[in-house]
Amino acid sequence: MLNTGVKNELIQIVGTGRYLDRPEELACYSYDAFVEEALPDAVIFPETTAEVSEILKTASRYKTPVTGRGAGTSVCGAPIPVRHGIVLCFSKMDKIIEVNTRDRYVIVQPGVINADIQKALLPFGFFYPPDPGSMNSSTIGGNIAQNAGGPRCLKYGVTVDYVLGLEVVLASGDIIRFGSRNIKDVTGYKLSSLFCGSEGTLGIITEAILKVLPKPEAVKTLMVTFNNLDNTAKAVTDIIGSGILPAAMELMDKLTLNAIEDTANLGLDRNAEGTLLIEIDGVKEACDKEMEKIIEKVRKNGAVYIQEAGSEIEREKLWTARRSAYGVFAKLAPDIISEDVTVPVSKVPEMTRRIIEITNRYGLRVGVLAHAGDGNMHPMVPADKSNKEEWQRVEKAFAEIFKAAADLGGTLSGEHGIGLAKSAYLPLVMNQATIDFMKKIKQAVDPVGILNPGKFV
Repeated sequence: MLNTGVKNELIQIVGTGRYLDRPEELACYSYDAFVEEALPDAVIFPETTAEVSEILKTASRYKTPVTGRGAGTSVCGAPIPVRHGIVLCFSKMDKIIEVNTRDRYVIVQPGVINADIQKALLPFGFFYPPDPGSMNSSTIGGNIAQNAGGPRCLKYGVTVDYVLGLEVVLASGDIIRFGSRNIKDVTGYKLSSLFCGSEGTLGIITEAILKVLPKPEAVKTLMVTFNNLDNTAKAVTDIIGSGILPAAMELMDKLTLNAIEDTANLGLDRNAEGTLLIEIDGVKEACDKEMEKIIEKVRKNGAVYIQEAGSEIEREKLWTARRSAYGVFAKLAPDIISEDVTVPVSKVPEMTRRIIEITNRYGLRVGVLAHAGDGNMHPMVPADKSNKEEWQRVEKAFAEIFKAAADLGGTLSGEHGIGLAKSAYLPLVMNQATIDFMKKIKQAVDPVGILNPGKFV
């Protein structure tokens, strides 16, 4: 527990109604979608940047750990307060401050839910491209902290590509602002690239200026099934290699597809060994030509069934299947590990084979889900952490999967982040000098080490 002096100072800042420290309340902020848990000593709900600044000044003075939290949808343990201390929950900083489609930006607080930005932009004919699977609940602060991606990032890029500017509170309580409302801005260091993906270890984001885009004229969505998972993966490389850049290209294997169908009853083909959900957008004439080429490529790779969405309702049905994958797969066992190793697109077939071979060798079930067009693989393994023998097999299997990705020129994470899940594996993709350099940056901005301690730095 926090000592009385720290508690009293924090309550003076936010009041008793926005300060929690009863055990049953703290439990709600002790976990995310990863498998570890740790209780904070207190949970605080700031409403303004000034309050965040005062909280961090107090925390620095008493050397109290501070972990930022949005909706807690992370799957890597990033918002888990492993050194206890304070959890700063941003659910009350949830305002969309400005929508400016003339200049193509929005300004939001960190607690704004991703999908709420999409709803605010819809009447103007604009959208915010990053669309993580958790978009209906995850917050922008968390999206930035993890540099979230999503299915559309194949064509449109990830969160960092849309952050024009940020307001950040440092561990000292100092408030810094960088970037601007301008699409082009090379004034000084590109600090948004430093803070995106930093998992709250460098500062606390309190406001963001985000780039938005006009909605495309036409959207075409295709569901393609194969009798062979390897052919499914090969179709991905053929399509990308031909110069076509879909908005999204999602791969699902048989186990994943059947788990979805068991829950959602969407009429999906249970016999398919592999499925691709492909979406293209842009000018209608160009979409028509690209779709013809895509259909040609998938047929050459042995597609057995091709279904094009004929309406927005059918399109939403197909995307409901894809977005429900993690949730329904998680019901197969008490725990689930969902990773996001990323490899060059040309290596997707090989990485798919290696994931299956490794998990089979350890006697584990695996669902292969992927943002396949950009090589971002999501192997999902349902298991029971309380079964020590089984969990050891899970850990060994994923150690080999990480090594396989690195051997193929890939990396540990495409969008989930490192958090607690993968910090031990950084040497697979970074030399010691690089790791030491990250530590120097951390030391420079957080010398006391209060911001989300115990994570990858």
